[in-house]
Amino acid sequence: MHNLSSTAGIVAIAAGAVAVVALCFSVGLAVRLRRIRADQRMVLGGGKRDLVSHATSLQTQFEALTQYVEEAAAHLNDRMDRTEQRLDGTLAYRSLIRYDAYGEMSGRQSTSIALLDARRSGVVLSSIHHRDTARLYAKQVHEGRAELELSPEEDEAIRLALEGDGARSAAD
Repeated sequence: MHNLSSTAGIVAIAAGAVAVVALCFSVGLAVRLRRIRADQRMVLGGGKRDLVSHATSLQTQFEALTQYVEEAAAHLNDRMDRTEQRLDGTLAYRSLIRYDAYGEMSGRQSTSIALLDARRSGVVLSSIHHRDTARLYAKQVHEGRAELELSPEEDEAIRLALEGDGARSAAD
């Protein structure tokens, strides 16, 4: 037997110690690598892809989703613009005025109705009732101004419509 206190023995003990430290270090790295691979399998699923190809796939899918959302938003904006243009031509302002056209205390049977769109254009209809006759007058309005001269009641109907004060009687 060789003596462990000799130079060869000391070198052998040192080499054994280095080997044990290297073995412990490699076991620690193996355990750590196993944990990393388990975490990677959890992220990537059971497939054989690596982390880089998975990240590339996610980036491609995200870009496709972004493009889809942008196209959908553009489509909705176009649709909203068309809808707003169509709504501008619909009835936005209206009013009804009741009055006694002949001052005969007939129960305010005559009416003037203003029907205007968002551009303040439309018509004013006046129905004048007398005991045995009734007449209907229609006058066109462009941007708040009538093409023909308006009666005071028709003018009041337009004013009330644009102010948003729906229905009133001339006696109010």
